[in-house]
Amino acid sequence: DVAHRTEYSQNNHFMYWTAPKKKKKRKQKQFKNWSPPTEMLRMPYKEWVSHANVTDDELLDPHHPHWYYRLISCGAMGDCDLDSSEYVYDELTFFQPRENLYLVEPDKQKGIHCRFGMKGVIAENHFDMTRNAIVVLGGERRYILSHPNQCENVALYPKGHPSARHSAVDWSNPDLETFPQFQDAESNEVVLQAGDVLYLPTNWFHFIVSLEMNFQCNTRSGVSDDYMEPIHECGF
Repeated sequence: DVAHRTEYSQNNHFMYWTAPKKKKKRKQKQFKNWSPPTEMLRMPYKEWVSHANVTDDELLDPHHPHWYYRLISCGAMGDCDLDSSEYVYDELTFFQPRENLYLVEPDKQKGIHCRFGMKGVIAENHFDMTRNAIVVLGGERRYILSHPNQCENVALYPKGHPSARHSAVDWSNPDLETFPQFQDAESNEVVLQAGDVLYLPTNWFHFIVSLEMNFQCNTRSGVSDDYMEPIHECGF
């Protein structure tokens, strides 16, 4: 079996991060107490299922380990991932690089990314700097969405932080003494089920909860300037 990207967390929280570059010494000192929130692994799908297909509610407790699996089809990006899954383009023909409902600028497509979530997995609130089309193909996911003008209220990690673009607030248990502005944040939510598609404009915030074991695929296609101003005002 082919091994693919797998994220491991000691709890149910997952936040994207990039390791600080050694030459950026000032920023390293600024974030000297930082440690990676998750561990990056590689494993075959069957091994991931053996961890994720859990029915014992005690083992699904937020303080127990969780795993998040990922397949990447690079497409026109070329060799973007070890053992990339190019066959996904054959399976998801609606995400093939041609102008349609899902791809505004197909020539700027950034591959197809498929994520498999264990029940209870939380993808921390963040924004992406591209358009995003998301389809759920199995299970259910809860999306909490916020307009980019909520940037100040969601308390982002600053540019240069290993988890920049992410909210510093634990949305499952917000600390309003540390982040009093969060109580003014405005959001809406939607539960996506198998067959549902969500279009996420450039720079929109999203917080994701896996309501059961599930899988989704998404693709990105270019950048819209519609929501740049509030993000720029937040330092990005």
